[in-house]
Amino acid sequence: MKNNILFLYMLVICACAEQNESCISSRLRAPAYPLINIDTYTNAWLFGDTLYNKQLSHWTGKEFPLLGVIRVDGKTFRFMGVESHAETAVQNSVEVLPTQTRYRFTCGPVDMELVFTAPLLMDNLDLLSRPINYITYRISSNDSQSHTVDLYLEASPSWALDALNQPSESETFEKDNLLYLKTGSKKQHILGKKGDKVCIDWGYFYLCAEKKQTQSATGDPYAMRADFRNTGAFSGNNPASPDEQDRLAFIRSLGKVKKTASGYFMLGYDDIYSIRYFGKNLRPYWNRKGDRNIYELFSSAAKEYKSLKKDCDRFDAELMKEAVRCGGEEYAELCALAYRQSVSAHKLLQAPNGDLLFLSKENYSSGSIATVDVTYPSSPLFLLYNVDLLKGMLNPVFYYVESGRWQHPYAPHDVGIYPIAEGQVAGPVLPVEESGNMLILCAAIATMEGNAGYASQHWETLSQWADFLVKEGFDPDYQENTDVFTGSSAHNANLSIKAILGIASYGRLADMLKQNDVAQKYAAMARKMALEWVKKADDGDHYRFAFDQPGTWSQKYNLVWDKIMKINVFPHEVPEKEIAYYLTKQNKYGLPLNSKQLYTKADWIVWSAALSRNTSDFRQFIAPLYCFVNETTDRIPMSDWYWTDRPEHVSFRARSVLGGFFIKMMEDKLISQSD
Repeated sequence: MKNNILFLYMLVICACAEQNESCISSRLRAPAYPLINIDTYTNAWLFGDTLYNKQLSHWTGKEFPLLGVIRVDGKTFRFMGVESHAETAVQNSVEVLPTQTRYRFTCGPVDMELVFTAPLLMDNLDLLSRPINYITYRISSNDSQSHTVDLYLEASPSWALDALNQPSESETFEKDNLLYLKTGSKKQHILGKKGDKVCIDWGYFYLCAEKKQTQSATGDPYAMRADFRNTGAFSGNNPASPDEQDRLAFIRSLGKVKKTASGYFMLGYDDIYSIRYFGKNLRPYWNRKGDRNIYELFSSAAKEYKSLKKDCDRFDAELMKEAVRCGGEEYAELCALAYRQSVSAHKLLQAPNGDLLFLSKENYSSGSIATVDVTYPSSPLFLLYNVDLLKGMLNPVFYYVESGRWQHPYAPHDVGIYPIAEGQVAGPVLPVEESGNMLILCAAIATMEGNAGYASQHWETLSQWADFLVKEGFDPDYQENTDVFTGSSAHNANLSIKAILGIASYGRLADMLKQNDVAQKYAAMARKMALEWVKKADDGDHYRFAFDQPGTWSQKYNLVWDKIMKINVFPHEVPEKEIAYYLTKQNKYGLPLNSKQLYTKADWIVWSAALSRNTSDFRQFIAPLYCFVNETTDRIPMSDWYWTDRPEHVSFRARSVLGGFFIKMMEDKLISQSD
C-alpha cells in the first residue's frame, strides 16, 4: 500500500500502451468505494475493502445486490457480491480515480481487471445526464495456458425499490442487437415519495449487454447460479423466485482465453420523471423534450463505449496530474474520491422557462433540494469544470424568489424536499448565511467567466440581498449559519466575514457592469466593515469565534474568496495570522471547526488550508484529513463532519459539499488565466 509515491502517479508506458488507459494508482484506503454513480437514487458503493465480502449498497446503507462470478475450466470464483457456493477470487488491488474504480483479481489460472466507469464528464451535458454506467472486464491467463472462461452477472430488483417487500416485475428481451434485463415496481407511483433516506420506486432499472456470446434470464437466483456452476449456461427452465422478486442475470461465454479477452456490461436507470418543479413534473435532461427513449441511449452508449472509456481515462489522468501539482499526492487522492460523490448527488434537468437546473439532494441530512448552503461549499468543483452547472444550482433559487413565492428580504435555504421542488417547507432559515452565499457565488461565476452577465439577469434580487447584509450582516444577531449542527450563535465572526464579502462581491459585480457609483459605494462599505471586523474580532495571535467571546477561535474559511477573487478587503495579516494559529491547533485527524468542539468539517479544512500562502502549509492541513479518510472505522461514503481526535464521523455521508476540495485547483486555474 505504501509504494513509492512518485511511481503511483506515473504513467506506466508499457502497460498503458497495450491497455490504452492511464495506469494511475492510489494508495488511499477509501471508507467506501464508489461503483455506480448516476444520480442520488442510482448510486452504489462498497462499504468495505474487498468486493466479494459484502453486498453493494446505496449511500443510505440499503443493499443493492450485484453478484459477479467467473467460471474457469468449470470452477467458479466469486469476485463481487455475496453467494455461498463459489470460491472467492483473490483481490489484489483497488484504486479510485475521478470517474472510475478499478479492481484487479486472481481467479485461479486467470487474472481479471474490473473497472466501474461513470462517464460524468461535465463538458457534455447530454452525456452527464445519460443514466448509464459501464462495468468493464479484462481477463488474461496467468500461466501461459488457454482456459475456458464464462462470466455471470446478477442483479436484484432492489435497485428499483424503496422497500424490500415491494412487489416487482422483471423481464428480459432483445432490441437492436442488445440484450436487456429490466425490473421495476408493479405500482408505478411516479414522484410519489420524498425525503432523505428514501430510494426510488418508480421507473425501471436495466442491465444491458451485447448479444454476442451472451445469455439472459430472470427467475430464482439459486436455480440460475446452479446452471452457471454446472454448465456455464442457463438451462432455459428458470422457475420464478419464491419471494416474488426474480433476479436478473447474464452469462457471457468467452471461450478459450490465453492472452486477453475483454468486454463490458451496462447498467442504467430510466426514472421517467425526475423532479416535481413548481407544479410540473420534469423529465431528465437527456429526455427534456420527451422525444427520446432509454433504448436509444443504451444503443448510443454501446457505440460510444470505446471512445468514452478513453475520454474518462484521459480526464482522470489530467485531473490527477493537476491536483498533484496544486496540492500534492494526498490532495489528489481526496479529490479523486470526492468527484463522483459530489457530481452524482445532483440531477440535471431543464426548467419549463428554459433554465438549466442542476438540483442537489442534501444527502443524509435534511433531504432538501437545491440547498444554498450545500451549493456554496460544493461550488469549486463546478466553477472549475463547468460554470453553467453552478448557474443550474442557483437558477431554482432565483426562480423561487423572483416568482413571488418567497416573501423575505433575504435568500432562502432551499426550494423543497427532494424530489419535490415547490418551495421551502420548514427547517433552517439562515438569513445572513444564504444571502452572502448567493452574492459570493454570483461573483465567483463572474470571476470565472470574466463578465457579470449572469448577475445582471438577477440584479434587483441581488441588490435586495446586498442591502439586507449591509443592515444585518456585519454583527449578526442570534441565528443559524452553515455550521448549523453546532447550534445558533450571535456575533459570529466567520459569518460576519461572509456578509462583508457578500457586500464586496456585490460591489465587484457592479464594477463589472459599469455601475461605478454603486461599485464604489459598496466596496467602500465592505472595506470599512473589514477594518472594524479586525478590531472587534482580534484576540492577540488569532481572531475570535464571536466578537464578544475572548479566548475563542474558529476556522475563518469564508476568507478564502477574498484571496481567490482578489477582492482584498481584509488586510493580508488576517489570513496569515489565522493560518499560523491553526497550525498549532491541529489534532491527529485534522483542524477542529472551532474552540468549542473537537469535530470538524472536511470541506472547510480544505478552504482554510487554501488561505495558506505556500503549498507546504497547505499540505500540513491536508495530511491529517487524508489520515482520517484512510483510517476511519466508519465504512460509509465519505463524511464531511467528523471527529478530529478519533477515526469516527459525527454524521453526514455522500454529500455533494466535498466538491469544495477542488478550491485549490480552482484558485490555480484563475492564477494561470491571469498570468
